[in-house]
Amino acid sequence: MRIKAVIAYDGSAFFGFQRQKSTPLTVTQAIEDALKTLHIDTDIVGSGRTDRNVHATAQVIHFDVPDFWQDLHRLKQILNRKLKGIAIRYLSHTDEKFHARFGAKKRYYRYLFVSRPPSVFQERYLSYYPGQFSPSLLQEALCSFEGEHDFLLFHKTGSDVHSTIRYIYRARYYTYQNIHIIGFEANGFLRSQVRLMVEASIQCALGNMTNEMLEEQLKGERRHITRPAPPEGLYLSRIIY
Repeated sequence: MRIKAVIAYDGSAFFGFQRQKSTPLTVTQAIEDALKTLHIDTDIVGSGRTDRNVHATAQVIHFDVPDFWQDLHRLKQILNRKLKGIAIRYLSHTDEKFHARFGAKKRYYRYLFVSRPPSVFQERYLSYYPGQFSPSLLQEALCSFEGEHDFLLFHKTGSDVHSTIRYIYRARYYTYQNIHIIGFEANGFLRSQVRLMVEASIQCALGNMTNEMLEEQLKGERRHITRPAPPEGLYLSRIIY
């Protein structure tokens, strides 16, 4: 019986979403270990991977459970008692053909940052960019990413992918109280792509990089930005099927 789950997690508590040989502190292993205590021996599949210190408010996963686990409300309650740093938001029965990763049509990420030093209680969840920046230049830079592009120079090298072409449906900037927020919606993202796009856009807004330089990198002509934005401000926020 296949289950679809929507989960949230604090990325600062883990070394990323995907299971790793070097550490047990991953989101995947934490959930699989909790399921095993309930006699559910299964692999979980996520809609996408997130790196160390990257958070999620609505990551989608699927896994299979024995038929005796019909009471999903109880399963959710028990799992949430066992898990630390992870919250199971929703559980639902789904078609056996449902695939959390390959079935996803759109993914949405938010990036949160502040212009003043965050408090000790915020520093794991917000990024910090000092200095005055131009909101109009930031939005102009973000709009450059919309549409279909080859993001060859906007992803972490060494990634095993069949294609570096992705379609960005929307890229926008807005504020909430004193927090600056960048949002990207796309059919998919390469590893570190969002953080590299954020870094390039903010550097344009700060006047440290021109739109022409951004276009050169986007066209694959020359790499100007190699260091991605800090991971603490990044949130996987929505998956659309």
